[in-house]
Amino acid sequence: MEELAAAAGITVRTLRFYRERGLIPPPRREGRIAWYDEQHLARLRTIAALLERGHTLNGIADLTTAFESGRNVREVLAIDVPSEEEPVRLTPEELADRFAGEVTPENLAAALDLGYLVTDGEEIVHVSRRLLDVSAALVREGVPLADVLKAGARVREHAEALAELFTELLRAHAAEEDLWRLRPLAKSVVEAELSMALDRRLRDAP
Repeated sequence: MEELAAAAGITVRTLRFYRERGLIPPPRREGRIAWYDEQHLARLRTIAALLERGHTLNGIADLTTAFESGRNVREVLAIDVPSEEEPVRLTPEELADRFAGEVTPENLAAALDLGYLVTDGEEIVHVSRRLLDVSAALVREGVPLADVLKAGARVREHAEALAELFTELLRAHAAEEDLWRLRPLAKSVVEAELSMALDRRLRDAP
């Protein structure tokens, strides 16, 4: 414990307090010996970074709970199918920097529930660089992250329905081995229809 506290630049008393608050996981024990490792040090550095950014210990405890309730990245990404989406690995402080002031426990939990974020040890993985970049851009434009996530949940519902429609259409008229080859055609139809719908909405807006 003394070695971990020294490496993290905190006192043993502070480390004990963090343990009591559940901010760091318990050590691995061998008999009466407690072993701490690099994951404990990384967690302490994350706590320090979040404190510097104005988060309270209560808020960090909530973030930790939400973070640890997320699915492990292996459960989400370890699937043997191709994907156009590129996952992005982030530390908690890097995520906080992307959405300055918006990474609340509620928003983090919502992103975990949507499957946008998954966990891999001490890292966070956003499953889509495109969604990450667009979400951050919307927040920079003044759209609250909570509203971006609510919109994402609604888009997810419509996207699932569209995916089901086109999957049924293609399976009815194409062999199973041709479905991935024909996938871009379905995507192009959706993109074109969305583009025209946006044109109509913006043109007719008061």
